[in-house]
Amino acid sequence: MDDAEAVGTVKQPDPGSAFTNSPMGVALCTPDGGLIAANRALGDLLGRPPEQLAGTTLSDVTHPDDVAAAMALLQGLRSSQGRARLECRFLRPDGTEIPVQVTTSWVAGSPDGTPPHLVTVVEDVTERKELEARLLHLSAHDPLTGLPNRLLFRDRLRHALERGHREHTPTCVLVLDLDGFKAVNDQFGHPTGDAVLVAVAGRLTSVLRASDTAARLGGDEFAVVCENTERTDAEHLAARLREALPGTLTVGSTTVPVGLSIGIGSVDGGTDPEQAQDTVVREADAAMYADKARRRP
Repeated sequence: MDDAEAVGTVKQPDPGSAFTNSPMGVALCTPDGGLIAANRALGDLLGRPPEQLAGTTLSDVTHPDDVAAAMALLQGLRSSQGRARLECRFLRPDGTEIPVQVTTSWVAGSPDGTPPHLVTVVEDVTERKELEARLLHLSAHDPLTGLPNRLLFRDRLRHALERGHREHTPTCVLVLDLDGFKAVNDQFGHPTGDAVLVAVAGRLTSVLRASDTAARLGGDEFAVVCENTERTDAEHLAARLREALPGTLTVGSTTVPVGLSIGIGSVDGGTDPEQAQDTVVREADAAMYADKARRRP
């Protein structure tokens, strides 16, 4: 006998006006997750009339990847007969995913024949998740250029080195610094300097592979992580980067001189990732300063 048949043979709990009028999505469920009744707010959230939800199950409206966690929550409630909370994703009929916080409470049976059941309160947390995603993005990206910042650069480098160690493939790091950038700020002003940095970021990313990570480390210093890349390939990439910044850059109606110094550090796949992370950056940084000295008039 399924849940829909079972609820028809016993006295069902009375939802009451608080259930009906709640601005939050609320459902009454069997201990196994069968939906006995849903209010209109939950129907609106799921894009279905609430009467159509009766007889379905929580699994039916939960994202397949989250069903196991939802079923574990129900199992725990049957044991504890208390309250539990879960963040998961519900699905609308068109496949739209809705991030929700589900709070489910056990309600014991009563002498009048009402069986044990669950009261499930569903909160749409889309706005909170979007805010968390924006804050996470801001914490890991440069606000001016939108490139990964130093923190995310180090994380991407660590993952690249670990993957290279597992797969015995080399990793290269390029450190790039703009020549004469202070003079650009002094002569043309900081707004023009900021526009130059944004334009440089766009030029750099336009010649990179999807697997490469370009980052702004701060000021006029940039870096690139190249996974599974031999040193000769990194040198070819450096040449393409120079071609992308041939010596001048036009921002708005202003043409400014923009030179580029580049240093390369490389790690073979046999190097311990923990030891390699600082070493490869120092190697690239030293090579960049050597390149800058050679290019200085």
